[in-house]
Amino acid sequence: MIVLADKAYDADRIRTLIEEKGATPNIPAKSNRKWKPCFSERLYRERNLIERFFSKLKHFRRVATRYDKLAANFLGFIKLASIMLWIK
Repeated sequence: MIVLADKAYDADRIRTLIEEKGATPNIPAKSNRKWKPCFSERLYRERNLIERFFSKLKHFRRVATRYDKLAANFLGFIKLASIMLWIK
């Protein structure tokens, strides 16, 4: 498993925690970091696609305000909204 995060999460303790959980961190290094860890720009670009998807998903008022009280109903509308975005 690979954890994708932005520069705000570039801290040694966060990287250590991710590795302790059995995942590999893919976090770009801050400009002031002396030791630059491994980083895949290709994977980081895919993170951007996911963030843009969630941004579009929040345009549905029902998702953004979470009108549904039951988790099953909320998940159902998320699936419906995702399909609507995919069809466009």
